Amino acid sequence: MRAVIQRVLKASVTVDGEVVGAIRGPGLLVYLGVTHGDGPDQVAWTARKIWDLRLLREERSASDVGAPVLVVSQFTLYGDARKGRRPSWQAAAPGPVSEPTYEAVCAELGRLGASVERGRFGADMQVESVNDGPITLVLDSERLG
Repeated sequence: MRAVIQRVLKASVTVDGEVVGAIRGPGLLVYLGVTHGDGPDQVAWTARKIWDLRLLREERSASDVGAPVLVVSQFTLYGDARKGRRPSWQAAAPGPVSEPTYEAVCAELGRLGASVERGRFGADMQVESVNDGPITLVLDSERLG
């Protein structure tokens, strides 16, 4: 599982002209990609890391201050552009696998105490954000630890 985490002052996701998820910061905007074989261990590790990483000002975590989290599914995090001009998406899990995993990460964040907003899985989304810092971090559960 891969997550790109950005510290934001605000962020929102719009689908077909309707805002489907929005946060006011300080908070975290998380783009989440799922690969084949991701399961409960990766879900728990990723959610815990997102919630506990000290990415907010004064070295605070979202869990320290109750910061909101907006999670957006993004299979393109597993794009491979090493060859040719057209990326390969083979490493991204298909929707029937990745959607429940994405939902499980959101649910786990909620269980940990996060106020979680979501994009709409599989939709053509427009994401707006005001980055703070900017702070951007990439997590990869292949490197659990």
